This record gives sequence, C-alpha cells and structure tokens, in this order.
Amino acid sequence: MARYTGPKTKIARKFGDAIFGFDKNFEKRSYPPGQHGVSKRRKTQSEYSIQLVEKQKAKYTYGLLERQFRKLFEKAARKKGVTGENLLKFLEARLDNTVYRLGFSASRMQARQLVSHKHVTVNGEVVNIPSFQLKPGDKVALRERSKNLDVVQTAMSGRSKKFSWLVLDEKAVEGTFLDFPERDQIPENINEQLIVELYSK
Repeated sequence: MARYTGPKTKIARKFGDAIFGFDKNFEKRSYPPGQHGVSKRRKTQSEYSIQLVEKQKAKYTYGLLERQFRKLFEKAARKKGVTGENLLKFLEARLDNTVYRLGFSASRMQARQLVSHKHVTVNGEVVNIPSFQLKPGDKVALRERSKNLDVVQTAMSGRSKKFSWLVLDEKAVEGTFLDFPERDQIPENINEQLIVELYSK
C-alpha cells in the first residue's frame, strides 16, 4: 500500500503549516527547509507554483499519493455541485480520515494503520481499506478486541474536538457518519479552488 513515509516536519515547514498536527520542531523552525534559510527564497511565486503547492498540501494532509488524489478529483468533478467542495467532502468521507476525526487515533497515519490491520468495522463488517468511502448513516467502530489497545486509549483520552457531521458513542467506541460536511465545517486550511484551477489547465 503506497503512502508517504518520509520526514513530517520537513513537509510541514515546506507548506508553513503544521499539517500533521502539533510538532515542537515545526514550532521552533516554521520557515521553509533548506541550507540557505529564508534569505535565498524567491520573493514571488508563479500562479502555477501557488496552485501546485496547495494541491501538494492537500495530498500530504490526507495522506494520498498523486494517482489516488487525481482519481478522487475526477470523481468530484463528475458530481453535481462545486468541484472543490466535493473533493474535500470525499476526502473527509474516507474511512481512515473518519477514524481520525472520531478520535480513535492520534493521527491520520495511525488511523490508516488501524484500518489496514483490521481493527475497524463499518456497519459491523471488518473493512481494511483506508480509502473506503463512507455513506451517510454508516457506523464506524473498533472491533471488540481492539478497543483496549494502548494507542486507542491514549488517542481517545486526548480527544478534544467534535465534528458536527459525526456522532460518537464513547462507551461503545462507535461513531456514525451522519452526512458529508459542508465546507465551513471542515477545519483544514486548504484553498480548494486553487486545486481546481490547477487540474483544469
């Protein structure tokens, strides 16, 4: 299963945003990576460069590689509505992202591992495909033997954010995907219109 496994802080510094969550190393050096620091950077970026950076940022945030991201964009373009918003809705409806949003894991990478190692069920059936697209009403839970995993307990004890399109039953360690979120409900700092413009060239 292809995924990015390189350094996280370097990528976060590249985008100037802690896209993988809190990172003390990023907080210390939030400027772009490189031996010459900020001084040798170009003062202005081309339109294409700005669009490309936004696309790369979305890919790394949700943990997709290029081919998978492009396919999801094409699916979003075919669906009625605003393409950029559709894209973010599909990204949020991924199983690994939902496991993360529900607080069963501390990061999307950890959520992906929980799913691929068969710790997660959808409507009572084990699903080990991180990119599985949820539908409104789907119930996401952890298998009985997985509820007491240390990583799960640690993640749930530190859970603070709640999302309006998800309902969590903490006692049962089960969540319900109510519906696709609206754009203003998605907290990610992504300008989806720039991604649409890039792919529309």
